[in-house]
Formats: sequence, structure tokens, C-alpha cells
Amino acid sequence: MLFDVAVYQRVLGDEIRRLRKKRGLTRKQLNRRLQSDISLQTLATYELGTRQCSIVRFVEICLALDELPHELIARVHERVFTDSPRGRVRVDLRQVVRDDHPELLPLRRWARDRLGHHPAGHTASAAEVHLDFTALERMAELCGMDTIDLIGLLRRIGGTSNEPPAGSDRADVD
Repeated sequence: MLFDVAVYQRVLGDEIRRLRKKRGLTRKQLNRRLQSDISLQTLATYELGTRQCSIVRFVEICLALDELPHELIARVHERVFTDSPRGRVRVDLRQVVRDDHPELLPLRRWARDRLGHHPAGHTASAAEVHLDFTALERMAELCGMDTIDLIGLLRRIGGTSNEPPAGSDRADVD
């Protein structure tokens, strides 16, 4: 099976960063919990998904975050290897256009443009898009937001996941 290594690294990094923040730790605090001596820059590149870490380093990071490595990998696997609509966020472009959060201005412009290019742009089917993680990452960059924060905001203003997270309180892509 072929897969996009860069996407996998970004999702893995995003999961590590999300977990660190959930635990209320800064990178510096996490670094102090590690057995190995690594730089804060190296830790940042793992979180950004721009550098691969060894499996031993990965396990060390998971243990420092009080997370079972196989559970974190399972979340990454679900986000990267899904063939179903799960793993995407459904967004009603009409709701985005009506929203007034200032940080969503670039997304609002995109939504208006997309709706304007479709003759039936304001019907429910034409106004609904399904965004995958890569698209959400790019939109978050444009909006100057963290991807997870953008997903949460989109869900609050009318985008919903295709499948509810089963017993999960995660604010990420389902």
C-alpha cells in the first residue's frame, strides 16, 4: 500500500502537538520530561511534521505525554488511511459566508467565490463541501489559526463531521 509520507508526518506531528497542549505543557516542559537530550527545535520539527523521528524517540515522547504509543498511532492511522467520508469535515458554505469571525475572512471570501461560480450555488447540495485534513491545514494557515481550532470553529458555525466521534472528546477530524 502506498501512502503520502509528508501527510503522515504532518498528521503525526499534529497529534503530538495536540496531545502536548491538551496536557498543558510547553515544548520546553515536554523536553524536560524526555530521557534523551534533544533540542527544542527538533521537538518543534516533529510537531510540524517536517522531520521524522525514530520509533524509540516516538515512544519516548508518548511516555513523556502519558500516552500509549499505539493509541496515538491509531488516531494518526484513522486520519490518514480512511477511505470513507470519515476523516473529513462537512461545511455549509452559506454558514461560512454568514459568519462574522474576523479570522475567517479568507475562508469567507473563498466560500462567497465558490457559491458565486455555481448557478445553483445557494442550494443545499451546491453549498456543502467536504474538506479533508490537508485542505483544512491550508485553510487554517490562511486564517492564521491552528488546524484543530479551525475545525472546532467550523463545526460550531454549521459544519459537522460526517460521522460522530465514537465516545471521543477530541476536537479533531473524526
